[in-house]
Amino acid sequence: MQLPEVPGILTASDIERTARSIADWQLPNGMIPWFPGGHADPWNHVEAAMAIDLAGLRTEAERAYQWLADIQRPDGSWHQYYLEDSVEQDKLDANVIAYIATGVWHHYLLTEDSGFLEAMWPTVQAAVEFVLDLQQPRGEILWARHTDGTPWSFALLTGSSSICHSLRCAVAVATELGHDRPDWELSIGQLAHVIRTRPDGAFAPKHRWAMDWYYPVLSGALTGEEAREHLKAREATFVMDGKGVRCVSDRPWVTAAETCECLMAYLLVGETEMALEMFRWAQVLRDDDGSYFTGIVYPQMDHFPNGERSTYTAAAVILAADAISRTSAASGLLVDHSELPSIIDVRADVPDPSLD
Repeated sequence: MQLPEVPGILTASDIERTARSIADWQLPNGMIPWFPGGHADPWNHVEAAMAIDLAGLRTEAERAYQWLADIQRPDGSWHQYYLEDSVEQDKLDANVIAYIATGVWHHYLLTEDSGFLEAMWPTVQAAVEFVLDLQQPRGEILWARHTDGTPWSFALLTGSSSICHSLRCAVAVATELGHDRPDWELSIGQLAHVIRTRPDGAFAPKHRWAMDWYYPVLSGALTGEEAREHLKAREATFVMDGKGVRCVSDRPWVTAAETCECLMAYLLVGETEMALEMFRWAQVLRDDDGSYFTGIVYPQMDHFPNGERSTYTAAAVILAADAISRTSAASGLLVDHSELPSIIDVRADVPDPSLD
């Protein structure tokens, strides 16, 4: 198969080495930890599975998805953090849970394997139902539940934005298998509307974090000129020219994963040259074996945290390379939302809880 490459920045061989650096850390049970001896969370685990899939490591990717299917809780959820043979953090994070739909649809786009899609459908369906049970009348989705079933009291803009994209992938899976899910489609419309309008009280204030800035665009809730203006409004706050994207606005801490996610938001609005430059900047975090350091502090050039290299960071680089090069059949999943089910316009139908 053809591997992604970005001429002048990363070759296909470079991408293969990076994918191998992820697969080398996968455990026998299929779990992909952040780093050897570390924990895994289902969101970053799926991100890593998508990346190794792009390098043709299909067996490893399918083992990763099977691990999630095997450990899914009866209510459709997963815990936030897992160790090889135990649970490290038992919170049930809605965004983490929803991302399985993105990974499953990504694998299907790459393989056209309807058997895989059928086998994973019960897992995807149960996960989506758990997530949508946390949706509020206005449209936002609460961040998480405690294991005793008690929901957290607030929603996060980044998490809800990522969920919005995952739910569209879930509808794509359902449609491909011949299942109508109009209630899911309505929930997506309500969620996208509240992400676009961001009414007071809908989301916990996290303006310091870069992900709250670019994720409404990356998710597809903001599009066109509105999305371009949204990115431009805080570009100077988060983009360190020649270096990358700060994870928080008030610190010179750049991460490769957030730089690569952000550049995909720029691809979505047609800013290809900016995206290419950002991808080039991210390569300062590449190690000799193809893995990637998580972050770097300027001007000291110290890697953080504690020289960590992470599978999810390497995965973000591979996914960005595929999005830039449009190499694989799944390359548009994060940067061409016209390929996903459309979002219903529900502007006139969303209730305002403040009027109750």
